[in-house]
Amino acid sequence: MKKTIALLTAAMFALSLAACGASSTAPADENAAAPQSGATAATADENAADGVRIAIVQQMDHASLDQIRAAIEAELDAQAAAQGITVEYEVFNGQNDATTLNQIGTQVIADGYDAIIPIATLAAQCMANAAAENETPVVYAAISDPAAADLTGISYVTGTSDYLDTELILDMMLAASPDVATVGLLYSNSEPNSEAAIETAKAYLDAHSIAYVEATGNTNDEVLAAAVTLADQADAVFTPTDNVIMAAAGAVAETFTEAGVSYYAGADSFVTAGALATCGVNYDELGAATADLALEVLQSGTVPEYEIVPGGVITVNTETAAALGIDPSVYGGDGAQLVEVTTAAE
Repeated sequence: MKKTIALLTAAMFALSLAACGASSTAPADENAAAPQSGATAATADENAADGVRIAIVQQMDHASLDQIRAAIEAELDAQAAAQGITVEYEVFNGQNDATTLNQIGTQVIADGYDAIIPIATLAAQCMANAAAENETPVVYAAISDPAAADLTGISYVTGTSDYLDTELILDMMLAASPDVATVGLLYSNSEPNSEAAIETAKAYLDAHSIAYVEATGNTNDEVLAAAVTLADQADAVFTPTDNVIMAAAGAVAETFTEAGVSYYAGADSFVTAGALATCGVNYDELGAATADLALEVLQSGTVPEYEIVPGGVITVNTETAAALGIDPSVYGGDGAQLVEVTTAAE
């Protein structure tokens, strides 16, 4: 098996590409993507005749997406060894920029990869757009709501969904703090992953006659300012599986804990960054499922419907719980799988 990694950074090009078709995208600049000095890229001539070449396109750097990407790589390596096949993969990073991701898509298609694995919604939208003409299989990872992201009904697109049970997380919030009066909703309005979860949260809170206040941000500075605002206004805060908020999760969690505000989020990476608790998908399992699905598509020649990876794992940060005076066992009823973690060093 062979692994080739090219980490992309922005560099000036004369070429200007159209943005992804989605309405919710990160702000784009005028920079184009180019390999870093010293990075190498695989070429068609280097491929083994019986092998496959896969481009892994990570939307941005943060703990959740890093974990998924590492799990995809590990599973591709494991399946290559188990099946005796050659699997080459190259990793690209769009730095959460639509223009850069579009340029990556153009490069990947021109270089003739057999499949593309985009990680997160914006990356998936851009890769689906890039592959439209020749229908290179696109097998995305970690799309909470594929229909809302316009990634369903496309013959060459499939993937894995980390569908979030928002109501269950809010049930956990009320189990620990039954007298909560105001809930903060912290999210990025550029993240399609957040839209459905936030609407579900609003409906739940309305049904329980609990007030809520919203705060959004699309940069780290905006996110931290929104967190400071919510720390003064809310008794507890909820964030879905939001990539923009995750990029600042450590500072956000610290802000809420110092203010005595319980912070619930959509992924365990938030909790290892300092948030109080979540119930969601194991991202190692999601990454492995995505890699397996990509190989299945390449080997069978068919593109099935997307898969929802089962969740149900409750993760609690015991350090944060102690600081807030909450007993983690309050979340462990009905035979739920409870995982206790501490805050990871940055």
